[in-house]
Amino acid sequence: MTDISIPESAKHEAPVLTRLLKTHNAITFDIHSRQWSQSEPALCDQATLTCFAQALTLAQCEAVICELEEYVCVGALSLHPLSGHFGETVVRAPVLFKQESGLAKALSTLSGKYHIDIGIQRAQPSLTAPGLLVMDMDSTVIQIECIDEIARLAGLGDEVAAVTAKAMRGELAFSDSLISRVACLQGVAVNQLQQIRDSIPLMPGIQLLVDTLKSHGWKLALASGGFTYFADYLKGRLGLDEARANVLEVDEQNATLTGRVAGDIVDAEVKAQTVRSLAQQYQIADTQTIAMGDGANDLVMMKEAALGVACHAKPVVNEKADVAIRYSGLHAMLYFLGQ
Repeated sequence: MTDISIPESAKHEAPVLTRLLKTHNAITFDIHSRQWSQSEPALCDQATLTCFAQALTLAQCEAVICELEEYVCVGALSLHPLSGHFGETVVRAPVLFKQESGLAKALSTLSGKYHIDIGIQRAQPSLTAPGLLVMDMDSTVIQIECIDEIARLAGLGDEVAAVTAKAMRGELAFSDSLISRVACLQGVAVNQLQQIRDSIPLMPGIQLLVDTLKSHGWKLALASGGFTYFADYLKGRLGLDEARANVLEVDEQNATLTGRVAGDIVDAEVKAQTVRSLAQQYQIADTQTIAMGDGANDLVMMKEAALGVACHAKPVVNEKADVAIRYSGLHAMLYFLGQ
């Protein structure tokens, strides 16, 4: 490992960090937080710090390590194997916990302060072993909430969107909020759903994520509190293995929505059960499961999985998930995997 001492101005030049790491494999900073011994009793409580951004600088890394000193001891920085493949510089380092109370909030603050993504994780599934990723759909895999878009067709967009936002923040029971929102959709023509489906904006990075995981033998699924009309379409479009969502009841005679959900509601518990059942179905080790989402109703499945990933999520989800992607595309989930 190499201790670094370079002019302050050079620390803000993005190529400096990558060049140092490629030359020395691992570097340490001359600050107290990185001073820790491999023989410390707390070694069993070791985790991994991952930090990434476009044109990540040495100054940003140094600032992050200094400002985390209250919570963790940070070891040597190394270059992530996928660094640069998708446009970001990605570094990681081993850490030992000093205290975890307040750490999630500190990571959120640092992420916003430097406009970079940061995560500290105990569990690190391997990219190169078979795994399972279960994803939320609305505002995770796609950039919209489908129910809000349907409500706009009925002239109730603002009212339904307000209820959706409360549900995603965990302020309302999801099932109750879904029933009340779907009731507003009564009379919407089924053929109007097609215009929403055909113009669905995908979240940046989703195709890179899907293609990379599939090339390594992973199974991918949607578990959505949204609707099968859109989830089944995305399953086919993206080449996913499974899709579970709610069924909108249709008045076949008039080809309109009845304002009711047919069958059981896919809520937080059903999402968590999807992680368990698919892992068993595909014989995936518990340590190789990941759940990704943005809303409060995704937290239960995140807890069920070995790694819970928040994606452009509500603040409560960012702080309770194992790691969070705040600025990068969905492909950035790959940076939280071991090789």
